[in-house]
Amino acid sequence: MARLFGTDGVRGVANRDITAELAVDLAVAAAHVLAERGEFAGHRPRAVVGRDTRISGQFLSSAVAAGLASAGVDVLDVGVLPTPGIAYLTASTDADLGVVISASHNPAPDNGIKFFGRGGHKLDDAVEEAIEARLAEPWERPTAGAVGTIAGATELASEYVEHVVAATASFAGVDRPLAGVTLVVDAGHGAASVVGPAALSAGGATVPAINVTPDGLNINDGVGSTHLEGLTAQVLAHGADMGVAFDGDADRCLAVDHTGAVVNGDQIMGLLALAMKRTGALYHDTLVATVMSNLGLHRAMRAADVTVIEAAVGDRYVLEAMREGGYSLGGEQSGHVILSDYATTGDGLLTAMVLASQVAAQGALATLVGGIETLPQVLINVPGCDRSRVHTDGPLGEAVAKVRQDLGTDGRVLLRPSGTEPLVRVMVEATTLDLAQRHAESLAVVVRERLTLS
Repeated sequence: MARLFGTDGVRGVANRDITAELAVDLAVAAAHVLAERGEFAGHRPRAVVGRDTRISGQFLSSAVAAGLASAGVDVLDVGVLPTPGIAYLTASTDADLGVVISASHNPAPDNGIKFFGRGGHKLDDAVEEAIEARLAEPWERPTAGAVGTIAGATELASEYVEHVVAATASFAGVDRPLAGVTLVVDAGHGAASVVGPAALSAGGATVPAINVTPDGLNINDGVGSTHLEGLTAQVLAHGADMGVAFDGDADRCLAVDHTGAVVNGDQIMGLLALAMKRTGALYHDTLVATVMSNLGLHRAMRAADVTVIEAAVGDRYVLEAMREGGYSLGGEQSGHVILSDYATTGDGLLTAMVLASQVAAQGALATLVGGIETLPQVLINVPGCDRSRVHTDGPLGEAVAKVRQDLGTDGRVLLRPSGTEPLVRVMVEATTLDLAQRHAESLAVVVRERLTLS
């Protein structure tokens, strides 16, 4: 049977894969597993529950709250709030558990459930596996005063806004770190529709806001961080200094500069790494990225004497590497950026704020990222493959070695098996798009010849 939890919680089509019954069962199982691990010892347990703007989030968050309360956990329902906001409040309210109802950048019919433990940290694989194993087990239900309470706590959103503003002021070293910046924000009709413009304005920016009227169905619908065309047009129309776009749960962001050029996650990380190195805030002068980060980022960091550590794809693996080494900055090309001095998970709003603070302090975003080039990158998915043999097949290994020899230090090759389906991803970077395309296609042919399932 396939594992229920993926790299970012449990996700699927709401009311088909992610049902109210599953939400109740997951909440109960989580409460029992954490109780058995001693997380609730000596006190009445408490959880923070929040969601993004999907219509299905209403019944799913209610189901999660019901499951937790039935298992004796008191629930603070914070309503619509970005994922990092729920992580922050899990820590700030001294809760034992945080639960987010969101499918991030996925379309409105999807939804998901993910958990944070004490301190606002994602649960590790072993705990998630234990929760999954408990789903079908019978349990003794508490009664009377032993059941939990459910309280609305939407006012706590202001605490998260205050935290992000204060964190940005600390990062930048000034009280109004965004003063003088005109910044267009695209909230994608998602969880940052209210708190995003509020925090950016409180930081001192002038904030034209778009896509901030969620109706339960329009989240990520041609807007937000996966569709930057509208943001680009508005930046140019307003003559703004920059723009930022969030995904549905605002745990990541991408940006555009004043010319409308896209600034991706690698460039954002590189810019912040250089800023933090100058102030001594970049622990061990090290940035944690993933194997998908562009060679251009590696080159820029090498020139600045910043070490880049590569983690597997997925923000949970970036977090693991950061926590193991105590590093202060990490992230992904997609715009998940983790500033561990201020957050326990990727925070798109915080990323947008600190990025804008550098524009306020140093000048045009286009100039600041000018030294962080992005080499052409081609990605080809090859389906129907025996992904277990990607790194052991001899002829395929020889073909990869030949491409690497041809590219030398001016390119990069990565073959990555999918974690969930019989598919191999072939990625090639090179100095020109034609060169990257040619080598990626040649390797994809070899992958099909050598690994196609019979």
